[in-house]
Amino acid sequence: MTKIGAHISAAGDISLAPARAIADGCECFQFFSRPPQGGNAKPITEAQAKKFISESRTHDLDSYIHAPYYINLASADNRIYHGSISVLREELERGSTLGCLGMMFHPGSAKDLGSEAGLAKVIKGIAEIMNGYTGSCQLLIEISAGAGEIIGDTFEEIALIINAPELKNYPIGVCFDTCHAFASGYDLRSKETVGATFKKFDETIGLKRLGVIHANDSKTELGSHKDRHEHIGDGFITLSGFKAIIGIAKENNINLILETPEDNGKDVKDIRTLKKLRDKKDAPMFKKPRTK
Repeated sequence: MTKIGAHISAAGDISLAPARAIADGCECFQFFSRPPQGGNAKPITEAQAKKFISESRTHDLDSYIHAPYYINLASADNRIYHGSISVLREELERGSTLGCLGMMFHPGSAKDLGSEAGLAKVIKGIAEIMNGYTGSCQLLIEISAGAGEIIGDTFEEIALIINAPELKNYPIGVCFDTCHAFASGYDLRSKETVGATFKKFDETIGLKRLGVIHANDSKTELGSHKDRHEHIGDGFITLSGFKAIIGIAKENNINLILETPEDNGKDVKDIRTLKKLRDKKDAPMFKKPRTK
């Protein structure tokens, strides 16, 4: 079953996140396991992990970690580069400790190196992150909005990363952010354009790599390259687009996580909106082929 949820605070005590998710009506959720803008991560105690996993299982919650914002695997500064590798590996391990399904991250900006050198550095960094990793939390590359020299704004660039010789044997997945994809020029406004976009995704990356969808409407128009999240149905993607996106998610058992603004409870309203769209029955659109 496709589950719907949102970004939830884990402030104070990481084990409180599942209860907060349940209170908002979430069936799945994501959270930061460390300060997103910088700072050391608090150790996860055995008691915290046990409580987190127990509550998640009791309420059939799926969970994901979002990596901090300062990550940059395409940085020319090796202190930032190696620090990003260390943090991402730690977050994967922390996610495995908590039973999280995946950990999404933004590869970073190559503004000081150029896209070709930056892409090569991202691939090398991910290879180092995955080397010897045996945990259960999946690494998920999040598609970006494409501003400046940001890595990962096209399906082709993401495919180059995950299919690189150093990485092709690792189970690396993709987090499809609807606002970011729309800002990068992928049309999601109708059943027809959503079908065409995900058909291209499957041909370029493969739907088997789709780990989770960030469900965010867009304050800006198609191809704006601006990351501006809007409430569901209030932006340029529209409810028709999200109805079709949910159709894709349902056919492929993909969860959706909201990152819409938390103003006056509208983020909770967005959860209800997506659930209503999910629970309406429609004809299949585009389904990934079965794998052995």
